[in-house]
Amino acid sequence: MIVGAELVRSGERWRADVTVRHPDTGWEHYADAWRIVGPDGQVLGTRTLYHPHVDEQPFTRSLTRISIPAGTDVVEVQAHDSVHGWGASVRVQVPD
Repeated sequence: MIVGAELVRSGERWRADVTVRHPDTGWEHYADAWRIVGPDGQVLGTRTLYHPHVDEQPFTRSLTRISIPAGTDVVEVQAHDSVHGWGASVRVQVPD
């Protein structure tokens, strides 16, 4: 589950800082990715999580150099786990 997300402009690109909470149990079931999705459904960036975070909950990871189309007010951040796939998303306001 996404428990926090922030977008920070860096020139023409963006950085996303996303906090995930998931009951990781080890390699057999863990949060293994999150992504930024535009209002038209286009995936703007994906952050792969390469290992379980059993003892680090919640945890925050960043993704840089994201292109968000001009005029976009809101994006969705979606989490993925190794058993259930893409789960619930949160909407994040794109700062002016």
